[in-house]
Amino acid sequence: MKRIDRYLLKSYLTRLVGVFAICMLIFVVQTFWLYVDELAGKGLDLSIIFRFLMYYSPKLVPLVLPLSVLLAALMTYGTLAENYEFAAMKSSGISLFRAMIALVFFHIALGIGSFYFSNYVIPYGEVKYFNLRKNLAKLKPALAIREGMFNDLGDYNIKVNRKYGDNERFLEDVIIHEKSLDKRNNIVIKAKRGELKNGSFESVLQLLLFDGYRYEEVKPDKPRDQVRYPHNKVAFKEYTMNIDLSQFNNVDLDEENYTSTYRMQRIVQLNKSIDTLETNYNEERTVFSENFSKESSFSTVKSYSAKQIPPDSLQKADVLDFAATDETWRYLDIVKSGMVYLRGDIRDLENKKRLFFLNQKLINLHKITRDDKYALIFASLVLFFIGASLGAIIRKGGLGLPLVLAILIFLTYHYIGLFAKNAAEDNSIAPTLASWLSTLIMTPFALYLTRRATADKGFFDIDSWLLPLTQAYKKIVEKTPLKRYVRKV
Repeated sequence: MKRIDRYLLKSYLTRLVGVFAICMLIFVVQTFWLYVDELAGKGLDLSIIFRFLMYYSPKLVPLVLPLSVLLAALMTYGTLAENYEFAAMKSSGISLFRAMIALVFFHIALGIGSFYFSNYVIPYGEVKYFNLRKNLAKLKPALAIREGMFNDLGDYNIKVNRKYGDNERFLEDVIIHEKSLDKRNNIVIKAKRGELKNGSFESVLQLLLFDGYRYEEVKPDKPRDQVRYPHNKVAFKEYTMNIDLSQFNNVDLDEENYTSTYRMQRIVQLNKSIDTLETNYNEERTVFSENFSKESSFSTVKSYSAKQIPPDSLQKADVLDFAATDETWRYLDIVKSGMVYLRGDIRDLENKKRLFFLNQKLINLHKITRDDKYALIFASLVLFFIGASLGAIIRKGGLGLPLVLAILIFLTYHYIGLFAKNAAEDNSIAPTLASWLSTLIMTPFALYLTRRATADKGFFDIDSWLLPLTQAYKKIVEKTPLKRYVRKV
């Protein structure tokens, strides 16, 4: 490796590592604040919180790495141009593209490494993070009852409108759903106020409720009595509930019950899952289409009308004569029956439409996750060309203008991909196109900037656009009679 290549590689890697560390730290802190409600109030030590953030960090790399590459390239080549080092290189016969060669090979290797990272490390981290989050949700959930949403506490599901007082132990507008042995919601308790207290044992939480009602659905022996006695209603001034927390205090945080979601799979597993899901999806659609054609209301009403109305009755010459007969009610009966059957068919179609939509969305999510791993290989390389060329054009290093430009370009790149993937979930566009769209749009921009920077031109040459217009305007003016007359005078 030549000395110039070592110098550029060292300058770039120093900035890349620093920018990547800073960006990763910012995103990890943002993640901590995002999940602080799930981590706070459960007596977790720092090692558990560190494990949670460590397992979550790999999924941030596809977001942080392109931004770091773009910003590091902008800073490196902007500093070289600002310090006239590029001028010295060009005077020695070294072009901008030659100065990029070593870093181009580095980014090819970086892209391959990022592919293997996203294929092996990110799924492993997703398994660990997802299962740890599920296990933490079981740990002392009573100490983290959040306002405005239902909180699962074993056999109870509790929602409070507001918490206040010391340690937020006083509650307002309490709604409790108690699960029965048959896993159905048969008991509902509503109270205006509530108070959390420690029970006589450490594993028991005592909940005092004031001014409320308790509703319980009654299951009579005879089904016809269900209408007469739908439920029991009991009013109370004070009601005490003891919630057993023993099952939450003994939670195995290393337990892994979820290992097969699409984010946890590698490419080989994703291909198998996609093939299985598409096969089942197509078979289900075929079966539904055949059954719907056989059992639809059209064939039912057609056979029913043939039995109710004789074929020769339709041969009457005068419609008014037919309406005056006693067969009119048969036609009305057929119309009413057809409307009933049609409403049933519409309900079936709507239900199947929602089910097919969810199945197709799941298939698309698998495809997007798979194709994102391939797109990441080229994303860093494309953004490097943009950053290096733009840095050579603006001739500014540091964290001022390069930082602003890097953020604007990266946000454009990121939101193009985000909107495309959201559109691909409901099958508006192809999932493969959604994963590659941001890279495909940025590639011509990267080639344009590289060409401008290599030719030592600015970002946008306005004279190349205005000169043809100015020349065309002069020719038009030369041909006008008034211009010729002025010249003669």
